[in-house]
Amino acid sequence: MLKKLLFAITLFTYSLSAFSQNADSLTIVKTKWHKNRIARQVVLFQHHFDQKNLFAANENISFLEIKNTGRKAVFAIGAEEKDLITTRDFGLRDTAIAAINGNFFDVKNGGSVDFVRVNGKTLSTNRLDKNGSRARHQEAAVVIENGKISIQKWDGTTDWETKMTAQNVLLNGPLLTLNHVDEKLDTTGFSRLRHPRTCLGIKPNGRVILLTVDGRNENSAGMSLFELTKLMRWLGCTSALNFDGGGSTTLWVNGMPDHGVINYPTDNKKWDHEGQRKVANVILVKKPARR
Repeated sequence: MLKKLLFAITLFTYSLSAFSQNADSLTIVKTKWHKNRIARQVVLFQHHFDQKNLFAANENISFLEIKNTGRKAVFAIGAEEKDLITTRDFGLRDTAIAAINGNFFDVKNGGSVDFVRVNGKTLSTNRLDKNGSRARHQEAAVVIENGKISIQKWDGTTDWETKMTAQNVLLNGPLLTLNHVDEKLDTTGFSRLRHPRTCLGIKPNGRVILLTVDGRNENSAGMSLFELTKLMRWLGCTSALNFDGGGSTTLWVNGMPDHGVINYPTDNKKWDHEGQRKVANVILVKKPARR
């Protein structure tokens, strides 16, 4: 009798979870996104789920969708070895169409704590833990070649990133999904709890998504990495990579209102566009150089 009761409870819980996931996925599919063509092959999507109708919470989501052809719009890395500057200032300095915050960094001393190579020059190397092990955000990489962006997974070797031949490499993570296969996430607070998130996704048609989810506010709860993985899948991505989030999460688009800051950065603890955190690096979307 007890076994039957436990089985019934388990089945009910599973069914409830499946129903919730289906409802959330349908919410995303049916969403009427506000779309704004930013430049050739670059479109901005925005929506505020303000009825606690996504993961039973309010969520403010913004993302760029870019054709990954390396022609009309190209990707690049903007980075500093030691200085920290805002995502907006990185974008303006490099005359970019748009910019999104990059990987994890040393708040006190500046510079990234993960490997970064820009135009063939290594700006930072991995800071390993006391046991010489990599952090989860050092087990995948953003790789840019000929203006096109891709995601690569750590091969388990100690010198993986230094062996890459690409001129532009930025380690980041955790990796959420690669080629339709979800990665196994740990159950630390970083993964389980809701925070503002920044994410890169790649769709089967080659289009790229650069996404922010706002958080730490009643207007937008943020997401766990498990929720973020589902969101990227529902948006059509077959590969997805988490970036540094929290107060760093910022999406900037040149020429847009609020000095181009699209989302609601949290470093000032206000629901406005003024709370940018200074960061070590960004991913840029740029017009190709004239030849």
